[in-house]
Amino acid sequence: MTVSAEAYLAVVTETIARVAAAQRENVGRTADLIAESLRADGVVHAFGTGHSEALAMEIAGRAGGLVPTNRIALRDLVLYGGEPADVLGPKLEREPAVAHRLFELAPVRPRDVFVLASNSGVNGAMVEFAAIVKERGHPLVAITSAEHSARMTSRHPSGRKLADFADVVLDNGAPYGDATLPLPGGGAVGAVSSITAALLAQQIVAEVVARLLAAGERPPVYLSANITGGDEHNAELEARYAGRIRRGA
Repeated sequence: MTVSAEAYLAVVTETIARVAAAQRENVGRTADLIAESLRADGVVHAFGTGHSEALAMEIAGRAGGLVPTNRIALRDLVLYGGEPADVLGPKLEREPAVAHRLFELAPVRPRDVFVLASNSGVNGAMVEFAAIVKERGHPLVAITSAEHSARMTSRHPSGRKLADFADVVLDNGAPYGDATLPLPGGGAVGAVSSITAALLAQQIVAEVVARLLAAGERPPVYLSANITGGDEHNAELEARYAGRIRRGA
């Protein structure tokens, strides 16, 4: 396989089609969980670390997305928890104890639902967070790479992985190591997990909205803040969830 923009496009196109087909049922199951939560005045909490944080940003606070969504990030320890900035680092996601503080800082209510993203699904903070979510009785959706996770040993003391706790597991279709175009001397370029996770996130939102529309309900959806009337529209909807949804920095 050659290394080029065209080769990467071919891989991405094939992967998107494969993921969309394989995950259709699970996207629907996820939409059912979220629609049920929203009807009960729940909020969707989205959490990812590393590049998987992009998934949380795709779900929470995006134009065309659902308003009752809250983004959880490792930075919450500093922004809301009073920790010094130097607590943040590339290996923080491996620390299980961090999950307890993050959950305490999140504005969680009983009918809320969680969407957690981790390509490997093995880091301690994410696995521990998933365990807490289920201990508290919340529905949990995991977005992960089945292939990558299967080839990894858990970094959590329990030996369990993110997918082990989820009510629904969505496979993002990324290969082991995420990158797709092999290099002659080893390694590869062209990661795909962010693209397929974004696809799944947007498909989930579309299916949730479809369910609300079918029930004759008005979906609480963001307009772009950069169009006329967007700020006013969004502020009116956000006021219904005051203190429950955060966008971070």
